[in-house]
Amino acid sequence: MSDYPRTIDNGAGEELTFLGTRTDDRGEYLEARNTVKPGSGPPMHVHKLQEESLTVERGTMGWQRRGEEEHLAQPGETVTFAPGEMHRFWNAGDDDLVCSGYVRPPDNLEYFLTQIFASTRESGGKRPRMLDAAYLLSRYRSEFGMADIPAPVQRFVFPVVAAVGRLLGKGRRFAGAPEPVKRA
Repeated sequence: MSDYPRTIDNGAGEELTFLGTRTDDRGEYLEARNTVKPGSGPPMHVHKLQEESLTVERGTMGWQRRGEEEHLAQPGETVTFAPGEMHRFWNAGDDDLVCSGYVRPPDNLEYFLTQIFASTRESGGKRPRMLDAAYLLSRYRSEFGMADIPAPVQRFVFPVVAAVGRLLGKGRRFAGAPEPVKRA
């Protein structure tokens, strides 16, 4: 998608630097590094087709799999979430949390997060704009999901909002969006 390294900022305390795509004996992956301000972090979410792994370099990372207890990870510790595993992480300390990690395979993660971060930043750092979230979570529903948004809203309401947005010419920012990945 771009030249590396490339950094995005959501205006809500998260900065993510894409370091590049790499290949090893398990295939292609996207390497990244993030810095998260105290108390910040993504909400409960899922990468339906991808493994996500984070290694704490500095600070304290809180993390949780859906339905499980909250945990803490310290510098040097790695937490890996399997494809389809609903999870979240956050800065559980008083200083910046810095992690390195990867997502395997990359699929559309870089595009998706770039758009979500931009929309969140442009709307004041609270949450992405409704049309942007509707478009992205509808188009890439085979790849990503959010636990805080009820499944029927993601499945039925968001596609309608996205279609109305396109009819009103509001979806131009997504011209050239990559095709969603679908695996059997």
